[in-house]
Amino acid sequence: MNTTEVKGNWNEQKGKLKQKFAILTDNDLMFEEGKKDEMFGKLQAKLGKTKEELHDLIAGL
Repeated sequence: MNTTEVKGNWNEQKGKLKQKFAILTDNDLMFEEGKKDEMFGKLQAKLGKTKEELHDLIAGL
């Protein structure tokens, strides 16, 4: 999967996450190359989920 496919897929998932969790903002879900772990850390803190729970949640979208 190339970077364009990842970004396109992320845009879909981001929209679904924002629908499911109204407290999330665009800044919380901003995907930047090399900063995936930082973004997931913010999401974990805001949603009160573990890393595994968060990965499962996103995979299930």
